[in-house]
Amino acid sequence: MSEDYVFNDTLPVAPLKIAALESCRELAQKVDQHIIRFRQNDIEVLKKREQDLNFRGYDRESYLLDCACPRFGSGEGKGVINESIRGDDIYVMVDVTNYSLTYRMNGFINHMSPDDHFQDLKRIIGATVSTAHRVNVIMPFLYEGRQHKRAGRESLDCSLMLRELVNMGVSNIITFDAHDPRVQNAIPLTGLDNFMPTYQFIQSIFRKDKTLKIDKDHLMVISPDEGAMSRAVYLANNLGVDVGMFYKRRDYSRVVGGRNPIVAHEFLGSSVEDKTVIIIDDMISSGESMLDTARELKEKKAKRVIVATTFGLFTDGLEKFDDFYNKGYFDFVVTTNLNYRTPDLLKRDWYVEADMSKFIAAIINSLNHNVSLERALVPTSRIQNIIREYNRESDGYQYVNSLV
Repeated sequence: MSEDYVFNDTLPVAPLKIAALESCRELAQKVDQHIIRFRQNDIEVLKKREQDLNFRGYDRESYLLDCACPRFGSGEGKGVINESIRGDDIYVMVDVTNYSLTYRMNGFINHMSPDDHFQDLKRIIGATVSTAHRVNVIMPFLYEGRQHKRAGRESLDCSLMLRELVNMGVSNIITFDAHDPRVQNAIPLTGLDNFMPTYQFIQSIFRKDKTLKIDKDHLMVISPDEGAMSRAVYLANNLGVDVGMFYKRRDYSRVVGGRNPIVAHEFLGSSVEDKTVIIIDDMISSGESMLDTARELKEKKAKRVIVATTFGLFTDGLEKFDDFYNKGYFDFVVTTNLNYRTPDLLKRDWYVEADMSKFIAAIINSLNHNVSLERALVPTSRIQNIIREYNRESDGYQYVNSLV
């Protein structure tokens, strides 16, 4: 294993504990296993250097905290910690999009909403913050992140959420591909780290398709709207290819389903004819906009269409994606495992998953040692390395076992 996460002269700020809510338990278990391997490797390397490990606190079989959020028959809940956490460095993990979990209230079965998950998060914080050394929150999908700005007489839910967590005593908030990272201005004196999965996207695409040609004549990166341009530009610059953009022309004279309907998608950029195009965005919600973009690109004679988004929510189901895939409008969809994915989605031939567990483990391990996160925040060098490795392989990409 690489020595990138061997901390020579740095002790953990406190013993590490991961408080995984039920919504995020599967991902947290993977993260836990990676941290165990990181620290076993750390022990082996430092022993060879004859460095003292007595006070590192690495002698654990698991870093997962025994905690739960049970509910009463009335639907009320509470946070319960079943072991001592005095002086520990707590990392609370929650997936606010996990609608598969249910609870009983007055005999009825309710599916948990983002609001329910946020309340459970606060319960765990409330049960730990008074005695823990530090409480950190890992919230991959930022709660109410889509309600990040005010247009008229509206609430600013995401800003309120961040302020509430800070007021409760949270020290750091870690999220991924925030819909608008400027929302961190609501808590200017508290850390909010927004990580991007660009490296994992490239890694997953290269594993799936070993025939890609990384040059301007064969590959292009597409932003489906104005909001995703920064993501597309960063990916395109790393790949050394051109970028294009669609903008949504809306009918502002009427409102349908709470929003102004899209009249057409207009394309800005060079020709996509006979090129493989990668559409990149932060999320697939209903998927309508993404599928329309894929269809437009195919009608413009794009050779292949690859979709890469951080969060695959698929709020309107998978049937339309199946239909578009069967019609050849796109080749495959890459999303991360940062949010809940249905068993049906995992079985789809067109679905590719980018595993973020090792990345999260590296972030937690670094924060627990109070070392710089620059390598994780700016993964440009790792992206360039994986592209060079891909290009060196004449017969296609061979996986290089990197840390994250």
